[in-house]
Amino acid sequence: MTSDLDGLTALVTGGASGIGLATARLLGERGARVAVLDLDPSALGEPLRGFTADVADDRSVRSAVERAAEALGGVDILVNNAGIGAAGTVEDNPDEQWHRVLDVNVLGIVRTTRAALPYLRRSACASVVNTCSIAATAGLPQRALYSASKGAVLSLTLAMSADHVREGIRVNCVNPGTVDTPWVSRLLDSAADPQAERAALSARQPTGRLVTAEEVAAAIAYLASPAAGSVTGTALAVDGGMAGLRLRPEPKQ
Repeated sequence: MTSDLDGLTALVTGGASGIGLATARLLGERGARVAVLDLDPSALGEPLRGFTADVADDRSVRSAVERAAEALGGVDILVNNAGIGAAGTVEDNPDEQWHRVLDVNVLGIVRTTRAALPYLRRSACASVVNTCSIAATAGLPQRALYSASKGAVLSLTLAMSADHVREGIRVNCVNPGTVDTPWVSRLLDSAADPQAERAALSARQPTGRLVTAEEVAAAIAYLASPAAGSVTGTALAVDGGMAGLRLRPEPKQ
């Protein structure tokens, strides 16, 4: 395992499960000192440091970021990964759910980045990576609210990159396809035919399988690392070719 993040500090929101946990572990394995902000970080083990925070609550975020930065000795890398999902068309989700998802998925990034900026400005290797989605760039059925939130994350990433590039802070995002995470597992469990639904989700990606959390974590680690020193304002797709490939149907046997 490479140690290109030796001496750097990293803060990962939503880091107690799924993509966030895979990312926190990988950053730690590559040499970074890592703090996780999550609603429930109690299950985390060493060397990860857990701090309870709700990205929908500004006071909670500011307090957790301050405590994490003190424990780590600063913040060089911020991974804005915390987010929630939603299914349905524009007819299906009530206003309250729209407000909740946008509050977590978009304003959560705003709150955490705002709190971390004073520390990032002191870093000689500052990087922010936002977890976006293929839903930001492709029309997916039954994902109106979720897609709207991730479209905002993509635009926010570009704006943040422009605002902070001259401060030496790089800002990028990853656009995963359908990732085999606990949220997707719950979605499959609620389907009338979970096995058929999994097959359908796998088939819509040209690789024919779900993306793994570890594959997304690897992309995040690259964007956060000094190796990506000239990469900012970029959306890196980790989607099995879903965004860009248009394969012909396989011939019937």
